[in-house]
Amino acid sequence: MKAEKTLLIDDLLKRVNASPFLLVVDYTGLTVDKFAELRKRLSAVSAEIHVFKNNLVRKAAEKAGYPGELGDHLSGQSAFVTGVKEIFATAKILKNFAAEFEKPVMKVGVLDGKLLDVATIKALADLPSREILYSQLLGVLQAPGSALARALKAKAEKDGAPADAPAA
Repeated sequence: MKAEKTLLIDDLLKRVNASPFLLVVDYTGLTVDKFAELRKRLSAVSAEIHVFKNNLVRKAAEKAGYPGELGDHLSGQSAFVTGVKEIFATAKILKNFAAEFEKPVMKVGVLDGKLLDVATIKALADLPSREILYSQLLGVLQAPGSALARALKAKAEKDGAPADAPAA
């Protein structure tokens, strides 16, 4: 039995180390069909949900160097969500799924070795994806340039020179 536990801890440790985040949810009352649906939605953003005994997670988290306070939140029926991409999309799926089915209930999370409370995880879920943030930033950076070009064109037209005419 001890060898089996060691294998499970090693498997969990491998998942935790490969993921930039760990989210812990209480899945009490979630039917098998709904759990399968949640798995499917999470896989769309390269995230996985697994159920391990809380004790095994405590040991794996300790080996991974996670904050000790994580163990305080490991009670009851806990499922563990990891992923290979950003936390935003995963948190958004969990938040939306919980709003739709009232389960699972978010417990705690870890991001870059720091403990996250439920409010922080929900705030992360409300943030746009990295790609959208980049495009918004690019739009902000391009806005002054395009505004300047429009102002120069308007000035040139006002002075009577056609906007496309070369300067003398």
